[in-house]
Amino acid sequence: MTIKNTIAASVGLSLMFSGAALGGEISEQAVIDAQERWGKGIVEIAALYANGGDFKTRATDHIQKLYAYGDTDVMFKPTLAAEDQFRETFDEALSYFIGADGTEDSGFATKGWTNVRWENNGIFTSDEVAMAMGNYFFTDPDGEEVKVEYTFGYLRDADGKLKINLHHSSLPYSP
Repeated sequence: MTIKNTIAASVGLSLMFSGAALGGEISEQAVIDAQERWGKGIVEIAALYANGGDFKTRATDHIQKLYAYGDTDVMFKPTLAAEDQFRETFDEALSYFIGADGTEDSGFATKGWTNVRWENNGIFTSDEVAMAMGNYFFTDPDGEEVKVEYTFGYLRDADGKLKINLHHSSLPYSP
């Protein structure tokens, strides 16, 4: 057993998907590209919201293209969630990103973010899964950056596209 497989097994990641092993090494660049797509999507949702555009459709597309909802379980623990800490469904993720009446969600992706910058502490890749951990920085409309800690897990869907199956983010500890 390789060290990569040992690590994957130790964190309880499934190395199977839809009953068949997913083929093809996931490269570090593929993870970086997925991060860039995610950040671009957040910025686009914010811009559409600010300009009265169809931000809900863009947020729906963002989740459908980048998250593995409908393919496998997704473990999503967003930054600003206290009452509904975990977002196991597509609808719960959409609520977090664009807000929903009667929930704690005010729409994280509608906050006017103009940029998302990633600083990876580490990226682990294997044939079946990839994980990345570090900080990402959200630039607000005034040009100030907000630092957020993250861990993302990725796998390939049936079409070979990288999808998020683990997303945990939190604000850094402040004594």
